[in-house]
Amino acid sequence: MPDIAWVNGQISEIGRAKVPLLDRGYLFGDGVYEVLRVYRGRPFALDEHMERLADSLAGVRINYPLVSERLRTLIDELVAQAGYAEASVYLQITRGASVRQHAFPAGCEPSLVLTVTKTQQPERGQQEGGVGVITVPDDRWAHCHIKSVNLLPNVLAKQKAREAGAFEAVFVRAGNRISEGSSSNIFAVKDGVMVTPPLDGHILPGVTRRMVLSIARQEGFPVREEDLPLEFLRQAEEVFLTGTTIEVLPVTKIGGTPLGSGIPGPVTRAIFQAFTRKTESQS
Repeated sequence: MPDIAWVNGQISEIGRAKVPLLDRGYLFGDGVYEVLRVYRGRPFALDEHMERLADSLAGVRINYPLVSERLRTLIDELVAQAGYAEASVYLQITRGASVRQHAFPAGCEPSLVLTVTKTQQPERGQQEGGVGVITVPDDRWAHCHIKSVNLLPNVLAKQKAREAGAFEAVFVRAGNRISEGSSSNIFAVKDGVMVTPPLDGHILPGVTRRMVLSIARQEGFPVREEDLPLEFLRQAEEVFLTGTTIEVLPVTKIGGTPLGSGIPGPVTRAIFQAFTRKTESQS
C-alpha cells in the first residue's frame, strides 16, 4: 500500500491529503510534531515520544485531549493499515484553523495530522564509513527544547551542509559551544569518555539521545552531560550523531578535515550495535 495520511479523521494516500489553508501550522508554524520509527511493524519508544509531545504541547499552550491511549491506538491502527515492517510515523498537532490573527483565536480546535511512510535508511556507506559535518552559528530561538514545526533555521543550516558536501550542520552558539545538529543530537568521545551537551533549553531532548545515554551507562561507558566546546569536538577521537531516523551515525569529518583516525571508532560501533539490539528486543 502507498504511504498514507490521517488528517483530522480523514484517511487517504499521502499525496491526496489536504489541510485547511487557514491552519495556523501553515500560517504561523503554530504547532508541534514528533517522528517515530517502526521496527518489525511496531512503533518504537512510543512512551518516550508521547511524553515529549505532551511537554511540547504544554510549552506552546495547545490543549489536545487525545495525547492518551486513543492517540496510541490510532498510531497502531495506521501502522497496521500501511503494512510496512519498517516505517516512519510523522505526527503533527497545530492550534487549528481560524481567521488569521497573531494571538490565539478563541474556540479554535487543534488539528492532528499523522503520516506513515516507508523508512529512508541512511546509506550503507554512511554507517560504515561515517559522514561529514560542518559548523554554523546557532541563531535559532531560545526554546529549542520544544519540538516546534518552526524549523526554518534548521532547514537553512541543513541546506548549507548539503551545498558543502556534508551530511549535517552542527550549531555553535556563543562562547564556541556546540548545541546540536540541524536534525540530530551530537556526542563526542575523548579518552574513552562520552560527552554530550546538557538539556539546558538550547537543544532538543532527543529520544534517541536519551536511549543512547541509558545504553552507554548500561554498557559501562563513562558519560558526561556538559558544555561541549568546539575545540573539544575537533580534538575528539570519535563523534557521532543520534536521531530517530538516523539512529546512531558516525562522524568522520568536520569542515572537510578528517576526525581522529578518519573511520568510525570502537565506542560508536559498540553504541550502535547495542542500540540495534534494543530495537530488536522491543519490536
